[in-house]
Amino acid sequence: MKLAFPQIRLFAALALAFALCASHSRALRQAPAPSQQPQTKTGVSADAIPGVRGEFLNELKIQEGKFVQLAQAIPADKYTWRPAEGVRSISEVFLHVSAANFNLPRNFGVQPPAGFKVQGFDKSTTDKDKIIQTLKDSYAHLRQAVTDMPDSAVETPLDWFGAKSTYRGVFFFILRHGAEHLGQSIAYARSNGVVPPWSSEFQPLKPKP
Repeated sequence: MKLAFPQIRLFAALALAFALCASHSRALRQAPAPSQQPQTKTGVSADAIPGVRGEFLNELKIQEGKFVQLAQAIPADKYTWRPAEGVRSISEVFLHVSAANFNLPRNFGVQPPAGFKVQGFDKSTTDKDKIIQTLKDSYAHLRQAVTDMPDSAVETPLDWFGAKSTYRGVFFFILRHGAEHLGQSIAYARSNGVVPPWSSEFQPLKPKP
């Protein structure tokens, strides 16, 4: 039976939708869960938070998982690699993201850990193990700040880069900022022959020696 052009387009759209759903499901399964689920001040798991905060925390967990997987996959001797002079190195990108995670919750009234200084933080170490732990700690700090935030605070207004915004608007910025540097880190990794672990299943099989 011959299909009309509109039917072909419909089947193609459905196939694409199923593929995207499958890919997102794999990302959810592969993103490593934090060693301990954060609790709200009332003792409720962060996974049980509904609404905007819950949606943000879910996306944040996926982003964190990919950053940590990538940081673990890149060899330690490549952490000082940079694509050009004056551009952030691999270690500096990971620490820049960590610094933002520690610093941005100030907008919600949550202070960073004692002794934290954002200036120069991205150059504070090149040690792989320390950087991976710092990434994890920074995401835990950010996650806890949002987990402890009441739903009523999400629409709290604030001045943001010369414009009016809300805590919800800062959520969007945090995810966009992290995604930008995750893409940068993926490009850095592939430039050094490292395949992002979550996408390795899509790589063509190498011939056996």
